[in-house]
Amino acid sequence: MSSKREREYARRRHEKWLEHQRKLEVRSRRSRLVARWILAGAVAVALVLIVIAVVRTLNPPSPATTPSTDATTTPSAGASSAPDPSVAQDRAWTVALTTSVGDITLELDGHAAPQAVAAVVTLAKDGFYDGTTCHRLTVTDPMYILQCGDPTGLGTGGPGWTFGPIENAPADQVYPAGTVAMARSQNDANSMGSQFFLVYRDSTIPDDAAGGYTVLGKVVNGLDVLQKVAEAGVQEGSQTPVTQVTIEKVETQ
Repeated sequence: MSSKREREYARRRHEKWLEHQRKLEVRSRRSRLVARWILAGAVAVALVLIVIAVVRTLNPPSPATTPSTDATTTPSAGASSAPDPSVAQDRAWTVALTTSVGDITLELDGHAAPQAVAAVVTLAKDGFYDGTTCHRLTVTDPMYILQCGDPTGLGTGGPGWTFGPIENAPADQVYPAGTVAMARSQNDANSMGSQFFLVYRDSTIPDDAAGGYTVLGKVVNGLDVLQKVAEAGVQEGSQTPVTQVTIEKVETQ
């Protein structure tokens, strides 16, 4: 009788052990399943990110359709705010651009546009423009411009600060060939930074909600250089000049 009880006790203990093992196996299966779900989710996210990266590489953002720029996305050129307008000294400045396609000389009017001239002169003296490319060319009526001054070459860069309001904008919205004006974000008079545009052919650029565009000077030498760049046209489906224009050095006086 004692042996029978012992066998019964052993049988029950073995059944309990088997039940325990079964529960452990169920838990193990659940853990493996959850791990597989997590791994599958991580792989799916990685694939989506890879696809997004490829799409962005093959289809970069198109430049804006007006002389505009967001000048708040790049590091500061050494100052935390826009230069004081007094830097313009209420006088005319000669700014000589040595570029990869030829020399271009600008005359800036520190009296008519002191904020803009102070900004451009300060950045030029700091070497900010050296090595930058003119990223945007428009070749269709009514706007004929070459836009420069973005350190990223993408149309979204600047010195890390902005300024405004608009100065010396033409009342008739006409920008004659040779005009030098500041680019800005659409409908934002206080978004000017480092980017400027050179008008190589008489253009009519409509005002937006903020007004017109600050005219800070004119091209006094090298307009023919700009016109040759325009004649070469733009890359298909973009506003990127076929002829790359790199500003190699800027001198001011």
